Amino acid sequence: MSTPAPDERLLRVSPLRKLLGRPELGSVVGALAVFVFFAFAADSFLRASSLSTVLYASSTIGIMAVPVALLMIGGEFDLSAGVLVTSSALVSSMFSYQMTANVWVGVGVSLLVTLAIGAFNGFMLTRTKLPSFIITLGTFLMLTGMNLGFTKLIDGTVSTKTIADMEGFPTARDVFASTLTVGDVNFKITILWWFALVAVASWILLRTRAGNWIFAVGGNQDAARAVGVPVAKTKIGLYMGVAFGAWISGQHLLFSYDVVQSGEGVGNELIYIIAAVIGGCLITGGYGSAAGSAVGALIFGMTSKGIVFAEWNPDWFKFFLGAMLLLATLLNAWVRKRAEATT
Repeated sequence: MSTPAPDERLLRVSPLRKLLGRPELGSVVGALAVFVFFAFAADSFLRASSLSTVLYASSTIGIMAVPVALLMIGGEFDLSAGVLVTSSALVSSMFSYQMTANVWVGVGVSLLVTLAIGAFNGFMLTRTKLPSFIITLGTFLMLTGMNLGFTKLIDGTVSTKTIADMEGFPTARDVFASTLTVGDVNFKITILWWFALVAVASWILLRTRAGNWIFAVGGNQDAARAVGVPVAKTKIGLYMGVAFGAWISGQHLLFSYDVVQSGEGVGNELIYIIAAVIGGCLITGGYGSAAGSAVGALIFGMTSKGIVFAEWNPDWFKFFLGAMLLLATLLNAWVRKRAEATT
């Protein structure tokens, strides 16, 4: 019995082509280079406690970088993401304190309010057709003013009152800000939150219809709409995903210190975007991965803490961050061109 001829319509892709086609390839190479560099530049960098500190710094960025990356793959930005973290923490703290309620009530109210703000961003974007830059810049300014204005109005200062002695605080702290001990090394629970978000986001992107919609909307939303993709619902869902990440980060901020400064978070939205871009997301949308955003956040964590461990002047951190952004963008563009040339 003769073996049937292979179907010429099925394209065989070599492992090398698959590797070159991965959006996070450039960031992985960059992460290895940064790791090796600081391993030699800082004697304490390879200690278990130091790596734990690096992972914690990376997780605080990575929790937000994951949903921001999905939003960028969908072709949009969110400039309000940084202050939304603070808004989430403020709502949770002030509601619990003013209503003398169990802090879990405040946590729940904060989740609803934060998701509503994310839905507002998505709704305004899809209804007005204005660029996401304008929509979320407006939300950024409104939240910045509301954070400061409401905190001064309700608490009389720029920071919230402590809720450490309120019912439910210990259990909430265990969920959002506890420390896990493995051997002699302490790890913050945000690292687990970060890994969980990366896993869920990767599953959504690679294994679900919603993931196909995200790539389609980011690549060409008109073409996606023409084939039946619910563009508006997809974008609203992506903004609500960013809001969910902001809620997790906000609760960690609150239960780590039990008070919140109303002016925090300004400028962090750029860090989240930088982590996503370093991780392989294109500014133009339609390309990227959740794993890449995690690698981008890891590069951020290694650089920010590596400079400290090497005892360098921390004023140089922004320089290194900017240089990595440019190098990562160029490397990602080169990798993508090579991948397209080999297919």
